[in-house]
Order: sequence, then structure tokens, then C-alpha cells
Amino acid sequence: MKSCISASCIFLTVLLSACSMKDSKQTLEELLAEYKEYSMRQYPEGATYDGDHRYDDKLTDYSEKAIKGRFDSIRVFLEQANDISLSDLQGEDSLSLILFRKELSQQLESEQFNLHFMPLTQQDGIHIGFPQIIEYHPFKTVEDYEHYISRLNAFPKQVNDVIDNMKKGMKAKIVSPGFSIQQVMEQAYPFFTQDADSLPFAKPLNEFPASFSEQQRKMIRSKVLFAINESIIPAYYDLHMFLLFTYLNKARKVDGIHALPNGKQLYAYMIRKETTTEMSPDSIYALGLREVERIDKEMQSVKDSLGFSGSVEEFRKALIKDPANFYSSKQPMMDEYRRILSIVDSKLSTLFGRLPSSPYDLKEIEPYRAVSAPQAYYYPAPLDRSRPGYFYVNTYDLASRPKHTMTALALHEAIPGHHLQIAIAQELPKMPWFRQQLGINAFVEGWALYAESLGHDMNIYQDPYQHFGALAFEMWRACRLVIDAGIHTGKMNREEGVQFMMKYTGNAELDARSEVDRYIVWPAQALSYKLGQLHILSLKKEMQNALGSRFSLKAFHDAILMHGPLPLTMLSEQVRKSLIN
Repeated sequence: MKSCISASCIFLTVLLSACSMKDSKQTLEELLAEYKEYSMRQYPEGATYDGDHRYDDKLTDYSEKAIKGRFDSIRVFLEQANDISLSDLQGEDSLSLILFRKELSQQLESEQFNLHFMPLTQQDGIHIGFPQIIEYHPFKTVEDYEHYISRLNAFPKQVNDVIDNMKKGMKAKIVSPGFSIQQVMEQAYPFFTQDADSLPFAKPLNEFPASFSEQQRKMIRSKVLFAINESIIPAYYDLHMFLLFTYLNKARKVDGIHALPNGKQLYAYMIRKETTTEMSPDSIYALGLREVERIDKEMQSVKDSLGFSGSVEEFRKALIKDPANFYSSKQPMMDEYRRILSIVDSKLSTLFGRLPSSPYDLKEIEPYRAVSAPQAYYYPAPLDRSRPGYFYVNTYDLASRPKHTMTALALHEAIPGHHLQIAIAQELPKMPWFRQQLGINAFVEGWALYAESLGHDMNIYQDPYQHFGALAFEMWRACRLVIDAGIHTGKMNREEGVQFMMKYTGNAELDARSEVDRYIVWPAQALSYKLGQLHILSLKKEMQNALGSRFSLKAFHDAILMHGPLPLTMLSEQVRKSLIN
């Protein structure tokens, strides 16, 4: 009788445990689905990008009231997430809850810094972000165009809200650097000094669907041009005039964010956010100097193999001054990128078991943002796969775009870098939406920098100049540790950062200035590349030592990518679990 009761108790315990797991799993799934719906409503442009067209006539509300309301909503989501028992979940569900809590907590931590008081930089902001809507807003029906017109007419409110936030920032002394605002003004200037027909917003009028009648075309053309003339152009004018006459003389004179109220705390937060580590600025700075010294020695070896008798710095300068190392027109450069990518495509299966089905393509960075843009960008495919992922290349000022770094750049931005990693994350089965969107830079950028080194495994750095270019790119990321930590703690100023970059990377001055300016307005983001790459390399060495002859590079890569982006400590835990346990 005792054994019967005991067996019944065990059965009941197992049953209750299973029910609890089911309840927790269902609660989590419902919470994450609710968060997705909330995000789509709050960020309509992002919804459109992802192929959700329920909000195609709306734009994000940037008023301070809306921003504070979003923080309140995040608090509620976090409370609900904390109510779910982690011990009741397994596998990916457990990871999802941990990551969701971390993501929401991190968002809430930023509230104290009032980052919305500095909404515009030469790298991002509505002034260069909104024109990109033409790249993903649908233009297939009359209703699509009507929605687009509604968005054009909603843009002035965004501008007014941004101006209001910047005014609050002026009072709180939370302001952007002056050089950045000057570049923002230059970016905004063409949008109110050119005819409506010549602006990017008029591009959807160049080609209508064949099914549209002539009357429909005339009506749409009239409405779009009216919206550009009455909403877009005046909004850009108002923004430019505010920056010129009200904001510019109040802008920050010191480049680093250490000069802001709570600047030291803000930089510490940004380091945690961007690197997922607790490293101090001083330790990052010191690591950067060590990496610069190490890579410089490797560059010396490649330089010597080419028979160059001068120093590495002289060799870098010689490459930058050599006309043969640059294209005189952009089409041959784009063709060469396609050739490189074709070779890499053919070799991917030797290094990866899982490859994405989503395609990618090559595009030029648009003229209205090219001047202040870096060498390249990657934009992922939307979740509905209505467009490919895009490797954007900067064709502005070809004399600043050397040939010897092209292979490394292609590996980083497209394959096996950003496109391969992000597309795989999007295609992982039953992965919740928020994890498909999760941008953990230490993982994402760390992987992309690590991917550059895979050119050696694919034997595509046989040309010593391309090998030197790969080292130059790694040096570039090592310099970031020094410059970012240096500027944002006051060890270094903007000009010193530019000179340091030019000395050790050989980058053209335009590119060096664009890079350093980016580090200033995106504090700590530039740290994620090298710190993430070094972590992956250390993890690879650990697995090689642990597995010996059983180590498989293909299995290692699949283990790295099988959960999507993860904080670095969690990444190590999951890789060990996959390959060793």
C-alpha cells in the first residue's frame, strides 16, 4: 500500500510539474507575442520594414510624453517577465526569458540619461532615416500611395517633437557635439533647397504599377508633390533654422560624453550595453594599445614579404597615395565586390553546416547620407523576405576607398559576416520575434570581425595586399578601443583620435574623420567589434584544447550561431554545452 501511495505521489508531482512548465511556456509565448504587437504599434516604420503593413500610414511618436509612456510600458512588461518561473522553462524558452529580462532591464536603465535629448547625429536621426522609407514602403496599390502621403504629412510633427526634445536638452545641458550638428545641417540642407521632384521622396512617382489609370497617376503625383512642398520641405527648413540659430551655439564643445552630466556613468552603461562586459574604460584602452602593437608586428611581416624597405607606417601611406590602389569610377569597384562575394559564396559550405536561404544583394549608399557615412553598411532582409539583405557600399569620394581592404570589408558586411549571421538568426525555427530582432553588438559585430579572419580558412587572402588589408581592418578595430575609450574619458580629443587612426591604419583622412566622428556620437558601439572577436577567438581556442582531434570548425561555427545573438558569457555557456557536455 505504501508503494502505491508513493507511486501516486510521484505521478502527481510529475504531472503538476509538466502543467507548470506548460503554463510558464504558454505565458512566456503570450507575453512575447504581446511585446511584438506593442513594438509594431510603437514603431510603425519598423513594422513596415518587417512586412507588417497594418500601420503603413503612421510614423513613430517622438514626443517626450510618448517616450515616457514607452518606459512605463517596458516596466509593465518586465514585471510580467519576472513573474514567470525560470525553473519551469527549458532550452530556448529559458534563454528567451533570460534575454527578454536583460533587454528590458537595459532599456529601463537608459531612462535616467535622457538620451532622447540628443536625437540627431550625422549617423542617424529622422533627417536621414525618414528618406529611407522609400526603400521599404510598398507602392503597389493606390492605398499604398495614400498611406505614403499620410506619412509625408506626419513628418513635421516628428520634427517638432525632436526640436522640443533638443530644447529640453539645452536646458539640461545634455547636448550633441557642435561638429555633429554642423554635419546634420549639411545633410538637411538639400531637402529644403531643391525642387520637390528632385528629392528622394518623389522617387516613387517615377514608376507606377501598370494597373494604375492615368487619372490615378495624376492624382497621386499631385498629392505627393503637394505633401513634399507643404510638409517635407518646410519641416527640413524649420529643423535647419533651429539648429543654425538656436542650437549650434549651445552644442557641446568637448567631444567625449564625459563632459555631459552623469557622463562617466553614461559611458559605463554604454560599455555594458554594447560589449556585454563589465570592463573599465582604462582596461579597454590598455587592451587596445596591446592589440595595436601585436597587429603592427604582423603587418611588418607582410610588408617585408612584399619587399618594401620602409616602415609599416610608410607602407600604409604609400598604399593610400598609390593611384593604382583606387578606382576612378564606381562600377568597376561594384563589379569587384560582386566577384569577391561570388568566390566566398562557393566556399561557405566548407565552414558551415547551416546556411541561410535568404539572399543578399549589393547597393550604393544613397548620396544624401554618403558624405558622413562609413565605408559600408548592412541592412537585413525583412522577416517576410520581400527583399534581400543589402550590403551597402559607399561610393562617395573614390579616392578614399582603397582596393586592398575590399575583401575584408565584403567578408564583414555580407558573408560570412552580417548577412550570414543575421539571416540564420531570422530563420531559426520557432525563434520568438524579439530574439530575431535582438542586436547584441558584441555578438553581431564581434562575429563580423571574426568572419574577416575566415578569409584565411577559405584561402582568399593569397594576395598579400588583401592580406595586409585584412590586418589593416583588424588594426582599425583595435584603434577603436584606444580612441573610443580615450575620447570618452578625456584622454584624447577628436583631432588626436583622427591622427592616431591615420597613423596605424593608413585610412584616408576623410575615412578616418568619418570613423572618429562616429565613435563620438555612438559611444562604446565601436568597442563591440574587437571585444566580441577576441571572445570568439578565445572560445575557439578553448574548444580546440578541450576537443583535440574531435574539434570541427564547421561544428564550432554552427554552435556559435545556433541561438542567435547572445551576451558573451551566455555564448560561452551555450557553446560549451553544445560541443562538450
